[in-house]
Amino acid sequence: MSDIFDVTIKVKAEHIDQLGHVNNVVYVQWMQDVATLHIEQLGLGLKEYIALKHAMVAVEHHVQYRKAAFEGEEVVLRTWLNDINALYSFRQYAFYRLSDQSVLFMGNTKWACVEIASGRPKRMSPTFSQAYQPMDASLNPYDFSMYDATLEPKESNS
Repeated sequence: MSDIFDVTIKVKAEHIDQLGHVNNVVYVQWMQDVATLHIEQLGLGLKEYIALKHAMVAVEHHVQYRKAAFEGEEVVLRTWLNDINALYSFRQYAFYRLSDQSVLFMGNTKWACVEIASGRPKRMSPTFSQAYQPMDASLNPYDFSMYDATLEPKESNS
């Protein structure tokens, strides 16, 4: 079973658009980045994908922008897996600003298993289906209380 996975980042100048806040495409890039870090932690990075000759690719994103983020802010990028079947895994995201304890962004991605050589759909191997297990249902992925006002994570189970 996989759990909640967090990465804390600092918003950089290159993330900011002409309106002075994080550009919407940056949030999608952050989705990709945190998902990649999570799968690497689960033992299924690019090296393993190539060895297994199949990979997970994004086929559908849903995003909800709730509040703007600005340069210099610390943001927690959180992801978790919430469902899986033979061909697809379903990943959720919540991005959280530490300074005012606000959820800035929520989203989800449907990932498909494909054969690398052909790009055709492929049933997940046992390696994939064992690693891509949904988060424990007793966890609340929107609970960011493990972070305090000092911007340092408290002890957590993620």
